[in-house]
Amino acid sequence: MRRQIKGDQLLSIMAFSWRLIGVSIFSFLFLLQSTTTTVAARADDDISRAAPANSSTSCSNPYRMVLLKLWIDGVEHETIGGLSAAFGSLLSTHAKNASRLLATYTKPLNGCSSSSFKLSGSIALALRGQCDFLTKAAVAQAGGAAGIVLINNQEDLLEISCPDNSTISNITIPVVTISKAGGNVIDKYISAGNKVEILFYSPDRPLVDYSAMFIWLMAVGTIFCASFWSELTTSKESSGYEKAPEVIAGGTREEDDKEILNITTKSAFVFVITASTFLLLLYFFMSSWFVWLLIILFSIGGVEGMHSCIISLVLSKCKSCGRKTLNLPLLGEISILSLVVLIFCVAFAIFWAVTRKASYSWIGQDILGICLMITVLQLAQLPNIKVATVLLCCAFLYDIFWVFLSPAIFHDSVMIAVARGDKAGGESIPMLLRVPRISDPYGGYDMIGFGDILFPGLLVCFAFRFDKARRKTVLNGYYIWMMVGYGIGLLFTYLGLYLMNGHGQPALLYLVPCTLGVYVVLGLLRGELKDLWSYDSESTKVADSLLEDA
Repeated sequence: MRRQIKGDQLLSIMAFSWRLIGVSIFSFLFLLQSTTTTVAARADDDISRAAPANSSTSCSNPYRMVLLKLWIDGVEHETIGGLSAAFGSLLSTHAKNASRLLATYTKPLNGCSSSSFKLSGSIALALRGQCDFLTKAAVAQAGGAAGIVLINNQEDLLEISCPDNSTISNITIPVVTISKAGGNVIDKYISAGNKVEILFYSPDRPLVDYSAMFIWLMAVGTIFCASFWSELTTSKESSGYEKAPEVIAGGTREEDDKEILNITTKSAFVFVITASTFLLLLYFFMSSWFVWLLIILFSIGGVEGMHSCIISLVLSKCKSCGRKTLNLPLLGEISILSLVVLIFCVAFAIFWAVTRKASYSWIGQDILGICLMITVLQLAQLPNIKVATVLLCCAFLYDIFWVFLSPAIFHDSVMIAVARGDKAGGESIPMLLRVPRISDPYGGYDMIGFGDILFPGLLVCFAFRFDKARRKTVLNGYYIWMMVGYGIGLLFTYLGLYLMNGHGQPALLYLVPCTLGVYVVLGLLRGELKDLWSYDSESTKVADSLLEDA
């Protein structure tokens, strides 16, 4: 018996050590994704908007998203996203009203002078550079082209307006710009000698996609599950038994509670500084191998989270399921259930990593991410509102600075560039939940970063524990108002996203006031802010244990 207890203790210590390592690694990675939807979306996901207010009449077309359907040797292939210019003819909103035309490079490739290649009735392809875009369009139109596609030399879509003091004002062909990656797709087929035809049109996109509602439900549901997880995974038979060690030992906590990591004021400051440093490292040195490193780390964390969630759920329903053990080298005696679940979780994570670019990979990524966040919210806890205020205010300022203010220093939004994966071949960091846009003709994903769930989630879980310790009713407590505030904060985030024309939003700009702000105001109105500010869960548990014993 003594040998088995030692083996169990060794496994417990090993498991906790791995959790500590996991939390240390992921604690600053989560903050990298504390922005929502289009922060992690590509530039071709930006919504349509009006041309500059000072534009002339002939250069006042709205910037609209464009779809370019490709036909290779008469067979329909992929579709590329583009953006219309502020000049030229307007595109049809339906593919059936558009024409499929041959794509031809201009010669010279910059399209700044008359092409030696015949452009009559075709779509001219011109590279960026040497002259302004209006000149390129005028040259293509004079050569008989039915439209022109301007290929950028960077991985974003340009908003093409008319240059100042331009005398050209009669462009009647459609003008579209595409990214460097889109140009590479077309060039691949043309260089191989294939006949490339293009049909472009500009369908209207819905104001709100169903995926946004699904993202909202996943975010709110994750925090709800994390709050009630200890209640869901504690069986009725064990609830009375587990109180005994606390009373007998004079308030010592049970074995699982020893694994709780209480965040401190100092660690909150250090955390944000570390996250900022790591964000800059990603911005300057991001590459495909670095993304692979993050994928591996995410997979390890996802396996740990998924394993923890499955085991706790199974054991809460079937205590005897974990009694059968197996002796393994190095590990010693281990539960067969734990080993089987671990193998399943590892296989699941490997399958996701291998197929992460498939259309269905978002399902595996979301499952791993949700399990990981539930586990982290069980392992890391806020001790009181003082620490919560420091952590969330630091995260609040961090989010705003790296999304909105960093362009003044780095000439680019550092947070958006990293989340978008500009320097990693367009492959984004996996620390986010994503759902494909079902009703959007341009496709893409609605996304929410882990930080947008974890930081408010820490506060919401604290509210749940405080209400439980103080035996508060639903309406008289804080938890229900935190959940409502978080849900409304997410809605404000999407509203801000729409009002700012799809520019990536720092979600904590809306979530912190709607959660921490509501908590502080309620505490003031109820006269409980002092108690919340200096709340000590340890002393509360000891007092409760003594009262129950009496």
